[in-house]
Amino acid sequence: MSVFSEEPYDATTPLDLPPAALAAIHRTGLRIDGLGSTFDLAFGALGKAIAAGAFTPSGPAVAIYRGDPMDVFDLDVGFPVDEALSAPLTVDDVEIEAAELPSGPAVATTVIGPYDGLGEAWGRLAGESTALGHSPAGVWIEVYVSDPSVTAAAELRTDLILPVQR
Repeated sequence: MSVFSEEPYDATTPLDLPPAALAAIHRTGLRIDGLGSTFDLAFGALGKAIAAGAFTPSGPAVAIYRGDPMDVFDLDVGFPVDEALSAPLTVDDVEIEAAELPSGPAVATTVIGPYDGLGEAWGRLAGESTALGHSPAGVWIEVYVSDPSVTAAAELRTDLILPVQR
């Protein structure tokens, strides 16, 4: 069972994100212009590991940004798993390791449409969160509910989850 919502979130939905193990690729010191190649590398290696039976996802793909996504940030790209990896896996010289989804208070929203609309949606979610009296915790989570290889860009569903401090 996935730790993520089966149904889309409303405009700004408060939630308590449960802890969850991830199988993920970790990168540090990224800038937004390096995201495309990082995602290509990560999802290529993750897809091969899944196809080889190295781990089984228990939910949709996720990206966790730590830091300032408009400047320099660290990134985990992976999938939730029922059991944490017992040791790192190497696929095509890319290391997949155990990671954890940040847990605790958060606000979430759902975006339907192309990925180029996510920046604007993040701005709205952060603003609405602040208006509710929350402070962003410096972590930004994107859940790629739809598979872009089989879903039209206009129909992609991405859940945005913003961990907050109350």
